[in-house]
Amino acid sequence: MERVDYDARQHAVYAAGRAMPDDMRQTWAEVFAAWAPPERPLTVLDLGSGTGRFTPTLAGTFGGPVYGVEPSERMREQAAPHPGVEYRAGRAEAIPLPDRSCDLVLMFLMFHHVVDRPAAVAEIRRVLRPGGRVLLHSTFADRMPDLLWHRFIPGARTVEQRMFPTLTEVVRLFGAAGMPVVAIERVREKFAPSLSSYAARMRLRPISTFEHLTEDEIVRGLTALDRAAAAETTPRPVTAEVDLLVLGTDQSDSASTRADATGEPAGTSKPPNATR
Repeated sequence: MERVDYDARQHAVYAAGRAMPDDMRQTWAEVFAAWAPPERPLTVLDLGSGTGRFTPTLAGTFGGPVYGVEPSERMREQAAPHPGVEYRAGRAEAIPLPDRSCDLVLMFLMFHHVVDRPAAVAEIRRVLRPGGRVLLHSTFADRMPDLLWHRFIPGARTVEQRMFPTLTEVVRLFGAAGMPVVAIERVREKFAPSLSSYAARMRLRPISTFEHLTEDEIVRGLTALDRAAAAETTPRPVTAEVDLLVLGTDQSDSASTRADATGEPAGTSKPPNATR
């Protein structure tokens, strides 16, 4: 599938269209903290940091330096400054950090954009310290979530089944590099406080999937979504269950989930630092 150039259009709509409610950002921060190494401060890599949607939050949560690495110049230009954050140009296949320099790597909806995934996984392993963790939030082609906008634009689901890797593929890639599965956690993500708010954001077409859809199916789907939003009498948040895959270099944690012979996670385990 053709690579999406965020410097072409997505950079102009991403921050507004993908704005995250404060309470949801806090929920994600608590989930990240629960699965991160327990020591503080931590050095964190926000790989594919985009407009810095999470990067300052990571600095506040973990107390150490945070590096936001992002290939799109125009996305980096919009990233919010923070005294604990340094944004750098770079790709997952060539991370501009020294060996064993990070305690935690976050990849939030970016792994499907990586062209050479084995090279990227090797780079992540290179910069990760012993005992470090990788937090990978992605859609997986074999675990597609029930996203509301897919109901209005069914072609989007078809595109994303081709665009995203399978969970099995990702688990095998990281496992082969010495980063086995620790757990996979389901998180209920809130995308918008109401259908009308959600429809307004979707009109911006702030998801890279839109770049692979026809104008006709986009217009028809967004028109139907607008009609549904106009008919909403009692606002309700738009949510979905999504996946966070946790991987790590510490293979002695007996409480952790491991992959079985097929590469699939055997189940889930309780976050070692859980306070939720």
